[in-house]
Amino acid sequence: MPDERFDKDFLAVNHLRQEISMFKQACLLLTIVIFCFADSVTAQNSNWPQWRGPKLDNVSAESGLPTEFDKDTNLAYRLELPGPGGASPIVWDDHVYLTTIDDADGIHLICVDPSGSEKWRQPLKGKNKASRDKANSASPSPCTDGEHIWANSTAGYLQCFDMQGEEVWSVDLQDRYGDFKIQFGMTSTPILDQGRLYLQMIHGSMRDRSSTSEGWVVALDAKSGEEIWKHHRLTDGTLENKHSYTSPIICREGDTEYLVTHGADYAIGHSLEDGSELWRCGGLNPRDDRYNQFLRFVASPVFYDGKLIIPSAKNGPVFCLKTELEGTVEDNESSFHWKMEKGTPDVSTPACHNGLVFLTRENGSLMVLEADSGDITYSDRQFAGSHRSSPVIADDKVFVVDRTGKVLVFSLQKEPELLATNDLAEETTASPAIANGRIYIRTFEALYAFEMK
Repeated sequence: MPDERFDKDFLAVNHLRQEISMFKQACLLLTIVIFCFADSVTAQNSNWPQWRGPKLDNVSAESGLPTEFDKDTNLAYRLELPGPGGASPIVWDDHVYLTTIDDADGIHLICVDPSGSEKWRQPLKGKNKASRDKANSASPSPCTDGEHIWANSTAGYLQCFDMQGEEVWSVDLQDRYGDFKIQFGMTSTPILDQGRLYLQMIHGSMRDRSSTSEGWVVALDAKSGEEIWKHHRLTDGTLENKHSYTSPIICREGDTEYLVTHGADYAIGHSLEDGSELWRCGGLNPRDDRYNQFLRFVASPVFYDGKLIIPSAKNGPVFCLKTELEGTVEDNESSFHWKMEKGTPDVSTPACHNGLVFLTRENGSLMVLEADSGDITYSDRQFAGSHRSSPVIADDKVFVVDRTGKVLVFSLQKEPELLATNDLAEETTASPAIANGRIYIRTFEALYAFEMK
């Protein structure tokens, strides 16, 4: 009996040891998975894969950035560009990608290595077409997932390249979806989300008052360029209001997700499954004797903390919508967090962080609002003239770029303090990109990279 009891105890102990060993291995494996996931998330957040950053909100998680920088201070490199452009740079693993024109009126996608040298250059299809206010065909920004780069221009071609610059596929958007009947070019930037490219092509003949279909909203498979769905976007807007120069966004909160397009008098939510219209918001251009036939939208919406911030144009209103919406929402006060009746940015997209909304207006002023209430906490004109780029937030600072090349750095506060005025003395309309410890600014003459020295 003692021997039999001993054998049972020995087996039980041995089994317990095995279970403990297996538990330790499982814990170790889980730890490795968690660290790998954390590294992956960190790597994703440290890149700036498309215009407005990894979350399409103009916010970077980077810290330790310089406050003061110019051609002599905290400069990592300055790369002379072959021509001007309004496209903002994107960043993946210390490589920068941007589109530009050259002296021969061609349009190119350029890859820049971490030292500031041009690594490769590939032509984009179509010819450059200059527009007013020194705009040109290099206006939409590219995007990347680290395996491919997608680039387009106002010429109407969307192209996919691998990371070595070899073309994978090309789509003639005007051949598929009709001629772009738009005054200043199709400058809308496609957005990349979960293997899809979403595009809004809002345009229409200004003189054709009978048409209510002013373009398409489409989803493409990013790897192949094949169409997943397309949806007619309808409007009763007239003249210049049939056109839009904004870019779409994704609203994703809990179980709620949809695409938001903006232009032709309306912000509209679309199903990600088939593009069908879920809701629309008018009222940005009043349907009475105050109706402005030239209120085209350029500033894009932004999603932040359960809120959709919807700008308009030409000192018009800013709406803050809730995210659970359906039908026609402008007459339903329960659909709104708040409304600001005037003071919208005309071109620059808002930036939101730490419960605050930052608006850079056409007259050169910076305005700060409380995101929950819409109350204005700060408004001051810091620029002598207008600007076109959108503010970017990082390292508890707000970076605002003037049209003339001045970069103002503010503290991230309700009443922000001006920390520095940095002057590049070169005209610019592109928005900054912030990634991997560097601030990237594209002017009409060069690409700059700044880092703490």
